[in-house]
Amino acid sequence: MLDLDLLNLYLTGLGVIILTKNIMRFIYFMLLFQFFSVFIDHESANGKEPGNQTKKALRIAKKNAVLLDSINQLLVVFNETVESNLAKLVAMEKKDKEWHIVYKPISAGIGRKGFAAPGAKREGDQMSPTGLFPLGQLFCYEKVVNTKMPVVVTSPEDKWIDDPNSPDYNRHIRGATQASSYENLKINSDEYKYCMVIEYNMHPVVKGLGSAIFLHLSAGELPNPSSGCVVVTQQDMEMLLKWMNPELKPSIIMGNEKVLLDGLRKKK
Repeated sequence: MLDLDLLNLYLTGLGVIILTKNIMRFIYFMLLFQFFSVFIDHESANGKEPGNQTKKALRIAKKNAVLLDSINQLLVVFNETVESNLAKLVAMEKKDKEWHIVYKPISAGIGRKGFAAPGAKREGDQMSPTGLFPLGQLFCYEKVVNTKMPVVVTSPEDKWIDDPNSPDYNRHIRGATQASSYENLKINSDEYKYCMVIEYNMHPVVKGLGSAIFLHLSAGELPNPSSGCVVVTQQDMEMLLKWMNPELKPSIIMGNEKVLLDGLRKKK
């Protein structure tokens, strides 16, 4: 007769073996999945297997190579549709005459009405300018900032003039001004905690073409639309500031992706 106890012991052992094999198989696939996830992220971050957004950024840099000849650090900011007020920002660095992706694409807010066409930006139009611009002075509420970029500790006296009729239009002023309109650079929110000047309409300044275009912080945890500035989260801003080096001439090229992919015209 069949020993029932022996049969139960055999079936129990067989079940444990099957269960163990299934567990080991599950662990194996989980480890494999994690490996490939890390590998893909690493490759994407270094531009070897860039995603769709990084591919576009690299193509934009290639198409505008002549304009970017002397620039070695670049923020590429672009939207898919002209009127969209949300964009992607891709940080790139040039080494041995080739552009490399520094970080994964990050989300950015831009003008509430998207990007203006090249040369079409005007004061108060709620649009971000299109073009290539140096990244300039950083204004900050704090004395210590992890960056190599030049820093001005913001005071309540710091203003940026947006009155087109003022001789100080689109310039920083500390102290009294006769301008009828200006932006305070120290405000009650953290949006200007880090506020970097995008040097649009500054070399030279042209009356009415727009002013106070900054790279600054979002009002909340996600980037929000602006009056024309580029807006990122504090975490992303601190990452960018740590990376930026004034010796590498950090600049920003911004606009609708189709416009940038067609290539910007060199200023005469």
